Parts: sequence; structure tokens; C-alpha cells
Amino acid sequence: MAKSDGCDYFKRTSMFWIVSVTAAMGYFTCIVFVPERIPYEYLGFYGSFCKHLVDNYADIMYKGWLAAWAIHVFEAYIALKMCRDKGITNTTTRCMWVFQTFLFGFASLGLLLKYNPERPKQN
Repeated sequence: MAKSDGCDYFKRTSMFWIVSVTAAMGYFTCIVFVPERIPYEYLGFYGSFCKHLVDNYADIMYKGWLAAWAIHVFEAYIALKMCRDKGITNTTTRCMWVFQTFLFGFASLGLLLKYNPERPKQN
């Protein structure tokens, strides 16, 4: 089996984080932009809480939504820098890390932070 020099290291984040982050950001987006489409009465206490936030703090919710995406953009930028620092030179692999980190945030960035190219792999 050929050894890789680490220039194309990529690891997909777990399905748990993919589903969790997608659902949370999707719900947050719906609360901000189409709150009338959410069936709050079926969500119990959580629905009542969300309805209260939409009715009383819509402007803060919108700013929080913008902040959440800004944080994801910043994390993607950090992922790009980390790829360079860790010797991941393959352009496609770097793009995959940046895109995955943009979508799933620290769930992806954490995998990249854990990657240590100097340490030999043990199977």
C-alpha cells in the first residue's frame, strides 16, 4: 500500500454533525425568514419559546443568523490556513476542507485541528 505524504488528507465529518448542523441552521433560517410556516403549536415548550423570540426579538434573531454564518465563513478561512500550515497542498482537498467547514463549522474544523502530519499513523 502506497504511503501518502499528507498533501491530500481529507476526512468527512460524522453523519451526526451533518444532520444536526443542517437541521439547526435550516430551522434558524426558517425562524428568521419564514416564521409563519413553522407549526409552533406542535413543538411544545420549544415552539412557544421560538414563537416568543420571533414575536419579540425578530431583529436580534436576524442579527444572530448573520453572526452564525459569519462565524462559519471565518471558520472556513481558518480551515484554509490550517491546510497550508499542515502541508495539505492539493487544491481539490483544500476546497473540500473549506466547503465542509463552511457548511458544518467546528465539527469539520475540529477534524482538521486534530490532524498531525508529523505523527506516524498506527493501524
